[in-house]
Amino acid sequence: MSNQSVDPYQHLGFLRNRDGTVTRLNDGVPRTEASSDPSLPIPVLTKDLTMNQRNNTWLRLFLPRIALSSPNKLPLIIFFHGSGFVVMSAATSMFHDFCVQMANITEAVVASVDYRLAPEHRLPAAYDDGVEALRWIRRSDEEWLTQYVDYSKCYLMGNSAGATLAYHAGLRATEEVNDLEPLKIQGLILRQPFFGGTQRSESELRLENNPVIPLCVTDLMWELALPIGADRDHEYCNPWSGNGVQKFDKLKELGWRVLVSGNGEDLLVDREIELAQLMEEKGVQVVKDFVEDGSHGVEIFYPSKANKFIALVKDFIYMIDA
Repeated sequence: MSNQSVDPYQHLGFLRNRDGTVTRLNDGVPRTEASSDPSLPIPVLTKDLTMNQRNNTWLRLFLPRIALSSPNKLPLIIFFHGSGFVVMSAATSMFHDFCVQMANITEAVVASVDYRLAPEHRLPAAYDDGVEALRWIRRSDEEWLTQYVDYSKCYLMGNSAGATLAYHAGLRATEEVNDLEPLKIQGLILRQPFFGGTQRSESELRLENNPVIPLCVTDLMWELALPIGADRDHEYCNPWSGNGVQKFDKLKELGWRVLVSGNGEDLLVDREIELAQLMEEKGVQVVKDFVEDGSHGVEIFYPSKANKFIALVKDFIYMIDA
């Protein structure tokens, strides 16, 4: 039985207006400014760069200090933050801190993309921004990219809705591989990807009152993010809709590897497991990381959990193909 005491609008920091629009309340979520001063005692330097001025999209680069002295260029992780396509940004402190950890531990340059949010900009706006980020990075003359990045070792990564964004941007990118050169995507890193459907999964029913992300909140996120009038079986939400699955053959052909990671106490887990299994059946190289404990976003809220997951990401990135 659904927990009626949870107001999904309040949970997200929204005020619902009579005309159906929403007003964003000042939620006080901490933000962190970028810092590129090499004299500061920090392990990772950061810098914000405008991507599309008209759309007010930008990205934050995370440069591990080792890049300044390493004779080798570093892999590139293009990261998309979570929060249901509707809240937070690349500057939100918890995502900033996670990317600092990731750049430092994996010894990779991280580009965290600040994409447009719904409901002001409904899908596919965020997916469009994800692909635009690839094109922008490919042609950018930013020295942190040209000087320190090995363009042949690029990974698309996200957590929650950010993982869904990485998934869709990745599928689109399979159709313009040549146009993206010298940027060469090697794989996708999908941490607790956010998918849905009109038919409830077992984990959604079992964990519908999960305090971190109740089912009524995920329903509202999709309601605000999807095109007006679309339900959760739309291809932007349900990977079994549309022609996305047909593109798995292209993933296999390109030799991309996919890391799918989830937790047993996250109501999204069943759909994640199904997606990983389907990719495997289609011949895609999949690394599965599913553990029994842990709810949604544990790697964001608990640094020790983050360290463990990031170590797995590092192994995945530096894995030598047989």
